[in-house]
Amino acid sequence: MDEKISVKALEDYSDDYSSKVTATFFSKKERITGPEILKLCDIQQINLFVIHELLKAWKLELQKLRSPYFDYSAAPVADALTHFQNLLSNHIAITRENFQPLLKKAVTQTLYLILNPYDFYSSSLTAAGENLRIEDFRNDVKYIRVNRTPLERLLTDLESRKENSISGNEAFAALDHILEEVNFTPEDVDEHLSRFSAVVPLTLESLYEKKGKPAQEKADNPKPAPKVAKIEAAAPAKEPVIPGVPLYDQQPGKGTTLAENFQKRRKIKDTLTINQKFMFTKILFNGDFELFSAAVERLDELDDIGQAKNYISNNYGEWNPESEEYLEFMDIVEKRFG
Repeated sequence: MDEKISVKALEDYSDDYSSKVTATFFSKKERITGPEILKLCDIQQINLFVIHELLKAWKLELQKLRSPYFDYSAAPVADALTHFQNLLSNHIAITRENFQPLLKKAVTQTLYLILNPYDFYSSSLTAAGENLRIEDFRNDVKYIRVNRTPLERLLTDLESRKENSISGNEAFAALDHILEEVNFTPEDVDEHLSRFSAVVPLTLESLYEKKGKPAQEKADNPKPAPKVAKIEAAAPAKEPVIPGVPLYDQQPGKGTTLAENFQKRRKIKDTLTINQKFMFTKILFNGDFELFSAAVERLDELDDIGQAKNYISNNYGEWNPESEEYLEFMDIVEKRFG
């Protein structure tokens, strides 16, 4: 499918869905409680995201409790605040006006998690800034039910390090390894879409926009160079960073020869970002991550660009040579043998 997610279509659908659900519920009640939120939608992930937003709202309110006179970090006070939070969680009461924006955001989050889990993972790992607190990440994972496996594996890996926090880049690299190890393929979207459609009709095509544009328009508005090219063109630091190789796998000055580093940079599998892997898997390999991985490994074994093009032509002749995914993939392949 030579398309990308339309932000406007996603927002419009989330608005329609949340409007209908809230209209139905609040036609009989003035406020919604916690237990009612957990049963509101047939798609449990939406309900959990709403609860998660309420938890984050509580944490923001808690941060306001700062005083030059009282120690809110003292253990007895912290315990009391935790008890207070648990008490409040059993007394949630939200009006329609305040609830509908929460529901709309939860619907949008759920659709992103279903349709584009790799981008969702990326935003989850980098939302807190440069460092990811393990405790916060553990709490976030509790509220995820769709495409959850990679995040569970990542959490186990991070907890085994016995650290309180980790850089976003290192967490991202660790997730990249996990995705390869488990041959992760996102859950099939059809069942999820049917549940959405039970409330407001929804098709996959309606959430995507065509990428194809007239040739003149493309010429007038050239697209920016792929991210990989920018990384390769960057000036080297004192200790060169190998693009695509996890930070904890890079050991400059520890017996690695220049030729070995050069070869590692050139391998296709080592230059692809998580988003590229998902994009190529979804668009070029019909969602089959195992097939994608096998093809990339085979391409890395070939000797020159001629063999690579013959391999792609013989095995994937159905690819659209004008699609952005095809052009970006071929650009990466050509750089491998260039």
